[in-house]
Amino acid sequence: MTEATRVLVLNAGSSSVKYQLIEMVDGERLAAGLVEKIGEHGGRLVHTPRSGLKRETAQPFPDHSAALKAVAEELAADGLGLDSPELAAIGHRVVHGGKRFTAPTEITDEVLTEIRRLVPVAPLHNPANIIGIEVARALRPDLPQVAVFDTAFHTTIPEYAARYAIDRAVADQHRVRRYGFHGTSHQYVARATAQLLGRDPAELNVIVLHLGNGASASAVAGGVCVDTSMGLTPLEGLVMGTRSGDIDAGVVFHLHRVGGLSIDEIDDLLNRRSGLLGLCGDNDMREIMRRAEAGDEQAELAFKAYVHRLRKYIGGYYAVLGRVDAIAFTAGVGENAAPVRAAAAEGLAELGIAVDPELNSIRSGQARVISPEYARVAVAVVPTDEELEIAQQAYALVHKGW
Repeated sequence: MTEATRVLVLNAGSSSVKYQLIEMVDGERLAAGLVEKIGEHGGRLVHTPRSGLKRETAQPFPDHSAALKAVAEELAADGLGLDSPELAAIGHRVVHGGKRFTAPTEITDEVLTEIRRLVPVAPLHNPANIIGIEVARALRPDLPQVAVFDTAFHTTIPEYAARYAIDRAVADQHRVRRYGFHGTSHQYVARATAQLLGRDPAELNVIVLHLGNGASASAVAGGVCVDTSMGLTPLEGLVMGTRSGDIDAGVVFHLHRVGGLSIDEIDDLLNRRSGLLGLCGDNDMREIMRRAEAGDEQAELAFKAYVHRLRKYIGGYYAVLGRVDAIAFTAGVGENAAPVRAAAAEGLAELGIAVDPELNSIRSGQARVISPEYARVAVAVVPTDEELEIAQQAYALVHKGW
């Protein structure tokens, strides 16, 4: 009998589906791809098999069902069909799991109902995740389907750190609290940092900085998250590509009462027209650094605001943890923007934090330490792998049940 050792990871967005098929014996990517513009004109599927030779298909995908059927056909063309006995599970990224879902969970009708109940606190993400789950269950009703939640890693945050200081009854009624996001990335990177340093994760205190277009920080004590920058929604915290991050709540009232903006307009402003984009008209850090180096004052301001907020969180989480063994930079900006890493560490020598300019300038896809040997705190660049984390969690859950 063929052993089932493969996991298909699905990340369903409102108009897209990202996927990877991973062999769990050695972590090899057997296939990966993206379907985009689902339900729109100009639909496209890009499929990359293990050979690396991409196949691109341009056709309309009226809904997620059509998109996933097309994915199944691409996988079948490589001998990796969804009907393969080697497929152990399908792992689904689900953005919001609330307080209930603290670990990977096999999807049942009851679980799906609870994910639906969380839609009001994740209206942009959970509905798309649900569609992906429903279509995948219809395609393979006999196969274990596992939900891995972005919020799960952060459910260990102490109540005093998760609570906002507002009326408790109102907060409880409307589920208002700090949930945090990017949890699979923070969990993976915290563990990978310990591995890089040859340390036991249970003994290591790490500040993880996930810096992409969306950005978040976390304080991880002995493998357990004790604080994170994103809150009820992914809007709170660091300056991001198009999101404001931390802002006085009174700004919302001011813009509504004095500026005449509607609630929807303010929502759009803070989520899609703020952050780096709002400050300088660009949300690509590469372009912002190029412009700043050329003397563009708006780009320079955006860069400094970004780094200033980053340094505040590093200092704040240093205080929360009491002892910091490592700081890990990850995601697109964190892994590739050496000037951001250098600026974030500048002036923090008294905290034992320093970056070696030569090590920092090296471009590599491998996890690496970029701090000098004398530094008390190891500063590292650790590429994230959220898909592998989802696959590992899904596989561990179903494998345990065999």
